[in-house]
Amino acid sequence: MKLERNSGILLHPTSLPDSTVCGSFGKPARLWLNELASSGIGVWQFLPLAPTDSFGSPYSSPSSFAFNPWFLDQNDLVMDGFLADNIEDFSYKNNYLDKKVDFQLANSKSKFLRYSLIDYWEKQNRTIQEEFETWCSRQFWLDDHSIFMELKIQNNDLPWWEWPNKYVVRDKKELANWKRKNQKELLGHNLVQWHLDRQWKSIRKLAKNLGIFLFGDVPFYVSKDSADVWSNRSLFSILTNSDTFFQSGVPPDYFSETGQLWGNPVYRWSRHKASKYRWWRKRISRHLEQVDFLRLDHFRALEAFWAIPGKDKTAENGFWLPSPGREILGLIKKDCSGSLPLVAEDLGLITSKVEKLRDDYELAGMKILQFAFDGNLDNPYLPENIKHENWIVYTGTHDNSTALGWWREMEQDRKEQIRERFIDYENFNSWELIKMGMETKAKLFIAPMQDLLNLDDSSRFNKPGTIENNWSWRLSRNDFNIKEVLRKYGDLAKAHKR
Repeated sequence: MKLERNSGILLHPTSLPDSTVCGSFGKPARLWLNELASSGIGVWQFLPLAPTDSFGSPYSSPSSFAFNPWFLDQNDLVMDGFLADNIEDFSYKNNYLDKKVDFQLANSKSKFLRYSLIDYWEKQNRTIQEEFETWCSRQFWLDDHSIFMELKIQNNDLPWWEWPNKYVVRDKKELANWKRKNQKELLGHNLVQWHLDRQWKSIRKLAKNLGIFLFGDVPFYVSKDSADVWSNRSLFSILTNSDTFFQSGVPPDYFSETGQLWGNPVYRWSRHKASKYRWWRKRISRHLEQVDFLRLDHFRALEAFWAIPGKDKTAENGFWLPSPGREILGLIKKDCSGSLPLVAEDLGLITSKVEKLRDDYELAGMKILQFAFDGNLDNPYLPENIKHENWIVYTGTHDNSTALGWWREMEQDRKEQIRERFIDYENFNSWELIKMGMETKAKLFIAPMQDLLNLDDSSRFNKPGTIENNWSWRLSRNDFNIKEVLRKYGDLAKAHKR
């Protein structure tokens, strides 16, 4: 990844201010980019832009290739002539002061816009309709995505393996017949994705003009209940009866005696190899159309992955199997004309083989300052041990406590041991950790927005291992002087030549 010394902010679009229900690819994103640019901040990082599961997680998506319909901006659709001027204004159902994203309301808004786009489509001129049809014909994933999403709606949101068998096995004759009967519904799903693509391209263009890099994220595994697995079952560890043969996770460690069971089906790598990893390459290519560089979550699984028997309830009985990461990265590098704009999420227990794979492809790795202070002077996360540039340093990520929450949870004896590192030990402020990160040699430093605001764990974005109260935090201008905070951060970055 080629990047000059820089600074950035981690903030998912759902959290953007100036929006109703949740952030969008319209005015909220434009205002945010302009504020970053005017403050001298060069990178905007966010989580996967894919549709979420029912708990709001973008890492467990029903589609690897689609955008989340929540991000569709109603005002821009009206302004561009795709919806009537007198269309119902959804903003009255929610207000800008709400601290959390209401997932149910976000889904209701998406449904409302989908049906509104269908109703207004016949009023569009032929040139617009042809532009849409051409775009659809170039999206190899779109047909399966739209069929899958509509079948889920019609089957009470049940997972695909609980649908009528003719749809589970993708009977060609039955599906063709169903598509004929549901053309209008499928048009709606296709229109939503086309408009999301249009709106994001506009955001991408603005970011480029402002000199801001967009930093995306792609999960390693995909959800079993997804269009990806339903339409490409042979690429995944799925039995003919739709049961999972091997599932994903990580082994027992210091933090968990039973390990972590994620439940996604692992890849059937031999099938991917037979097609020269076409699905993987198309997936990465699709994401790199949207961003300047991309974090590959759970990078270690490109070297070897933990395979757990499909019926197990813990990760204890898994075992390591090799992955063809070197082949995949080599092919993606060719696809990218010799440059790999990927970042390795290399946190946790990483082997020398994983490090070698990362370094051989010159991928930047990640360093989290919250992991640094365990009393070991050789801790690789300590600022003084970050000795070369090819790192991205964070106070914490979306999966961590906020910096203030981290400090408050820390044992008192640990605080005493590291008190000399902090200017005001008694009144810890997350800006102390931010300044520490800015001073490192790493080419890029990123702070979550919650840490710039010195917020506690009531504003935490996600707590791994839990499913309630995650992914919903929103930034409100009524609570904070955002411009002032961004200017302070930009000034600090400038002082450290970022």
